[in-house]
Amino acid sequence: MADFKTVKDRVNKYVINSYSRFDVGLESGKGAQAQGCGKSYIDFGSGIGVNALGYCDDGWVKAVSEQAAKLSHCSNLYYAPVQGELAELLCNASGFASAFFCNSGAEANEGAIKLARKYSFDKYGKGRATVVTLKNSFHGRTVTTLAATGQEVFHNYFFPFTEGFKLAEANNFESIKAACTDDVCAVLLESVQGEGGVLPLEQDFVTKVAELCREKDMLLMFDEVQTGIGRTGKFFGYEHFGVKADVVSCAKALGGGLPMGAVLCREGLQNVLNAGTHATTFGGNPIVCAGAVEVVKRVSQNGFLDNVNEKARYIRAHLSKIDGIGEIRGMGLMIGFEIEGLEAKKVAALAVENGLLILTAKTALRMLPPLTITKDEIDRGLAILNKTVKELKGKGVNA
Repeated sequence: MADFKTVKDRVNKYVINSYSRFDVGLESGKGAQAQGCGKSYIDFGSGIGVNALGYCDDGWVKAVSEQAAKLSHCSNLYYAPVQGELAELLCNASGFASAFFCNSGAEANEGAIKLARKYSFDKYGKGRATVVTLKNSFHGRTVTTLAATGQEVFHNYFFPFTEGFKLAEANNFESIKAACTDDVCAVLLESVQGEGGVLPLEQDFVTKVAELCREKDMLLMFDEVQTGIGRTGKFFGYEHFGVKADVVSCAKALGGGLPMGAVLCREGLQNVLNAGTHATTFGGNPIVCAGAVEVVKRVSQNGFLDNVNEKARYIRAHLSKIDGIGEIRGMGLMIGFEIEGLEAKKVAALAVENGLLILTAKTALRMLPPLTITKDEIDRGLAILNKTVKELKGKGVNA
């Protein structure tokens, strides 16, 4: 790999500058460790929750490589065996009846929104197409999913946004109830608001929203783009609340490193999006499906999620010993926290220099390590974080 300055200058010259990047150039990795430009890193972010099995997992690489040598792409006008295999695995693992495959989390949420609106149109006709989402939510960066997103900072520049969304307060059932007027067809929730600061929903709130959806025949939909495929210690995050979802969107970890999203729906909804009403050229691509088959098989194995939860407890126990760390929140290996007196972005930036890749979410530091991370990798990463905190506190650096 070229020196970092050459890499950075080329990207800045030829790639549209729509990202705030850390000064890191990566070229290879294995497990939760990455290398590039002469430096090594422990990765607590896994590509924002994508590399569920870590970098270059042997089983995943084998599955993808073998499929690439057989058939790289075929149109959805034809049947692909690996696509059917993945759909069956996903439905069996999650309890849903049917799947639609796409290429990203935003696309999955668009698909869920379209499914909800058509379900309502087929049953009730026009005028019942509004979707209620939560303030502080994040559902994607297309014009429609930005409209669904409940953060003011994203509601700029790209006017006019898609109509048909209402916002309610998270963990405030009366706010949801007031928003769910006769024009509402669905409620879309994140079990944990990831980009919003790693904030889990509360049990009583979710239970009441589920009951209201049943009462008013509104679809209960969960955006599991970041929380899905084992991230929270269950296959989907909403399962922690003991409710039944009608529709779930997922992406990120599903492809294990390749772009893939999916919409899953319960029995009775699988024929709502009939021929011609929704489609994508690359959705369910055979290579991506082969990678996803490996991910779903592994996450569904007996004991895998128990191991995720055990690692989560281990991280929390050791994380709490670092000076200044307050409340540790989230579910499973989706962890958020603040450090008293330190700005999250400054911690993340110095951590990179010290050899740790860690994410932020508003004022919080956010950890989304590979689900396969080892205790040795955890220990090494936490040691770097501890060192970083001590350095910043020693310099008197604060928010």
